[in-house]
Amino acid sequence: MKSVLFASALALAPMTAMAGEAYTLDPSHSQIVFTYNHLGFSTGTGMFSGFEGEIDWDKEEPANSSVEVSFPVRSMLTGWEARFEHFMSDDFFGADDDQMVTFTSTGIEVTGEDTAIITGDLTLNGVTKSVDLDAKLNQAGDHPMEGKPWAGFDATTTLVRSDYNVGAFAPYVSDEVDVRISIEAMKAD
Repeated sequence: MKSVLFASALALAPMTAMAGEAYTLDPSHSQIVFTYNHLGFSTGTGMFSGFEGEIDWDKEEPANSSVEVSFPVRSMLTGWEARFEHFMSDDFFGADDDQMVTFTSTGIEVTGEDTAIITGDLTLNGVTKSVDLDAKLNQAGDHPMEGKPWAGFDATTTLVRSDYNVGAFAPYVSDEVDVRISIEAMKAD
């Protein structure tokens, strides 16, 4: 669902000035997973993967960090082609090949040693809304196979589909969509 993107794309946010070190998302190990209630009978799931983005990570002052992510709506995976086509129809996204989902951080509030709330602008279906991501640094250090600095983050949020004009069939199909984001990023060359 559109809201799903959101998030996201992703679990960290970008700012105007480079405050730290540039990291590039690893598209093979970064996913956005969303779930929604389907008529009270089941929990539907979808995913976005293979997207790209950049993090400006200030390890000393994480609040100065930022992230920017974008990906095509049509990169959604649902596990069933007919459901994918339904989501891409005018009932939901009405997405063409060029429609993108973007997330650009606008601020980071450090809440713990390895946690933060990342606020950013999520643009989906031509609508931009502020979104808060509850983010956690999973691990940072040299990648054992790549031999360079690497970092992993998880984040969660809940989006409201109708906020992005994709609220078809609500409340039967839940208007709220839970989003889980997991990313890995490597220090840029």
